[in-house]
Amino acid sequence: MTMPAPRVAPLCADCVADSAGGLTFDVTARGASGVAHLVLRRRDADEEIGLPLTPVADGRLRAALPSTVALPEGRWDAYARVTGSEPQRLAPGATDLSSLAARIPSASRGHVAVRIPYATRQGNLTVRSWLRAPHAEVGELRVSSAALTVQGRVYGTDFAPNAYAELRGRHRPDPARRTEVSVDRTKFGFSVAYARLEPGVWDLWLRPGGEAGPRVRIARLLDDVADKKPVFTYPRARVQTPDGPVEAGPYYTRDNDLSVSVSPVGS
Repeated sequence: MTMPAPRVAPLCADCVADSAGGLTFDVTARGASGVAHLVLRRRDADEEIGLPLTPVADGRLRAALPSTVALPEGRWDAYARVTGSEPQRLAPGATDLSSLAARIPSASRGHVAVRIPYATRQGNLTVRSWLRAPHAEVGELRVSSAALTVQGRVYGTDFAPNAYAELRGRHRPDPARRTEVSVDRTKFGFSVAYARLEPGVWDLWLRPGGEAGPRVRIARLLDDVADKKPVFTYPRARVQTPDGPVEAGPYYTRDNDLSVSVSPVGS
């Protein structure tokens, strides 16, 4: 009778984020020998980054991903690799992301870099990375019976006198809808009247430099929540439009960008 092979426990990595946006990984790997690396592989792309794992106390190996090391936007699956062995997928251990909630990115860099480790549905460790230049961060959202009011802050650029916000139909050929923006230094605010929008999904953009400047996707990135969509939910309002009654409300996409969904009543 053949006995089943003993089940090997997955390697776990504890993650700590610092206020600058860097990450430290501590891998429990007692008895490991040889040169070891923590490998981040960008999902759906032929790209990986290797970080040396060096011994620390209690049989752990540590790797650091400083904020100064560029990590292109995407989802990066985490592995441990020892010379001569196949990379082994890492599972998440203890995670300390408390510094991310109070983080204020430096305005001198001209971009915002965000890295949030999280557990996938399969129980593996992945790092979600954003790299935005410039970036428009959502602050407060106020939802009324007829409109959405957005307040936020811009990083990496200045406002021009002709700045405005833009609502773009995701699957519509129509021209984008412009909305006036109030500005106070790096802060901005604007309102979206639901009655102006036909049914569909409308993505929200900021045009801080006016028509000739960059188009900046409005998003909420500067906290410790990797996937906002199931966590931040908002009430939907019923509004009468020229096309009939609709229900409308904001939501965060899979990439934590801000959009508005408009659906005909009864659909």
